[in-house]
Order: sequence, then structure tokens, then C-alpha cells
Amino acid sequence: MSATEPRTVIEGLSYLECPRWHDGRIWFSDFYTYAVYSAAADGSDLRQEVEVPQQPSGLGWLPDGRLLVVSMRDARILRLEKDGSLSVHADLSAHVGGHPNDMVVDSRGRAFVGEFGFDLMGGAPLVPARLLRVDPDGTVSVAADEMLFPNGSVITDDNTLLVCETFGNRVAAFDIAEDGTLANRRTWAEFGPTPTERDLEPVLGQLVVAPDGCGLDAEGALWIADATGGRAIRVFEGGKIERTVEPGGGVFACMLGGDDGRTLFLCSAPDFQEEARKNAREGRLLAVEVNQPHAGRP
Repeated sequence: MSATEPRTVIEGLSYLECPRWHDGRIWFSDFYTYAVYSAAADGSDLRQEVEVPQQPSGLGWLPDGRLLVVSMRDARILRLEKDGSLSVHADLSAHVGGHPNDMVVDSRGRAFVGEFGFDLMGGAPLVPARLLRVDPDGTVSVAADEMLFPNGSVITDDNTLLVCETFGNRVAAFDIAEDGTLANRRTWAEFGPTPTERDLEPVLGQLVVAPDGCGLDAEGALWIADATGGRAIRVFEGGKIERTVEPGGGVFACMLGGDDGRTLFLCSAPDFQEEARKNAREGRLLAVEVNQPHAGRP
């Protein structure tokens, strides 16, 4: 079953990622204009919230309302202070094999951050990666390893962490313990066999779904951007795909928001190739209305 046709909310940017509904606005990173933006739900009142020269990605907020943003190329998490200045919240460089990327922040201010694990744009072979935990004081630890490109993540209302493994054909699940450690690792949804190849092009050929950015709804389903399938899919535990949205271009992240939580925002671009996206302004934020509202975090 396909949802209604998405509409364009914002266009003319480079490559949008990590949409978040916060304080009545849609926030997102734009990789190659090197900034975090926010806008009203209809795309009006577009604001540049903060410049991140080393390429912004994952977004989240501490309990006191300060913004955290992943700075990819220098492997840091930055913190936007109340006076508008940027501080280094955590240095991830000793813990990553590739760029850090998406992130979810829990109610206590603990951030769970995925990383590439290898030089994606340089054509290096796929290497298993780590999921990191950053505590509110900036302490960094390894939360999980041997993950195949940990990417979009959500925390359910019963404190389960779901992590999309983009090159693993699956979504992983963990129980979050009181102290923030992860336990009971399991597969929440599987779309196909784990790829056996390690060079990127053959890996891409083995993907049934390349789960990228994601958002949870009130029925416990996960809206997932399929990075190689040009669509967003609504998935239940076990991997059943219940609904699709196909906007006619690549979809790399999605999130529910709007005043009633029933607007699905989609980050769309023709592809994820760095040089192509740097040299064009074809990134779009799309939106479509769905039946079930937002749940969980982010």
C-alpha cells in the first residue's frame, strides 16, 4: 500500500540528513552547505541555526535544551550553548574508523552515535563499525561493535534502542540498562541475508533494503529511509513492510513531526555521492501525511 504523493517543503540545498521535530519546527543538517537549519512545518521561515564547518550530521538535545550536533570530518560532537557559541562536547576520533554520522540522545542526555567504520567515499572495503555512547559529561565509550554501518537510531518508549545497519540488511535492537550499557542484542527486522561481499559495489548489489535514517510511530512501527531503494518504508518488528512512500528520488532519512506528529518528513537527493552533491543544489525536504503519529526519541 502506497501513501499519498509527497510534497516539496524545502529545496535548493545540497544533501539533507537527520530531520528532527523540535519546539514546533523541523530541524535538519545539510552536509555540504555545512550548517544546521530549522523551518516551520510548511518550509517557511527557514533559519540557519548553526554553522558546522567540518560537516554536520546527527542532531539531538540535552535535557537542558542545548543542541548537540555531530561534526563528521573532525569526529566530534559539538554543543550549541545558550549564548550561541559552539563548544566541543566530545572527541570521538580515538574510537572511530570512519566518519561519525547519525545519533539519538536519550532522556538523560546520553548520546548513541554510529560511525561509518571505513572510508565510504574513498572506495575502501566495508569494515565492521562501532556504536558509541557519549555520556552527558562527554565521556566516550564503545556501546556495541561488529556493526555493519550503524546509522539511523531511535529509542522506544520502553527504552529499547533500535539501530539501522545500512550495509547489513537489518535493524538491530538492544535493551538500554539503567547505567546506559546495552544488553540483549538481537535482530529487530531482517530484510535479506547479511552481505558476504566487502567491496562497496557488490555489497550494494546484495542489499534488499539499505536502512538509513528512521523514525518511530505510535504503533511501534519504524519508518525507514531505504538508501538504495528510493523510498521510505513502514516496517514492523520482524521485517514486514506495511507501507511505502516513493517520491521519485533517493531517500536518506525520515522523521515524523508536525503539530499532530503525523507529518512524515523525508530527506531526498538524487544520490549520496559526495562530489555530485557538493556541486549541485538538488537536496530537498519532502513531506507526506500518514496515519500514526510520532513516538519515542528522537
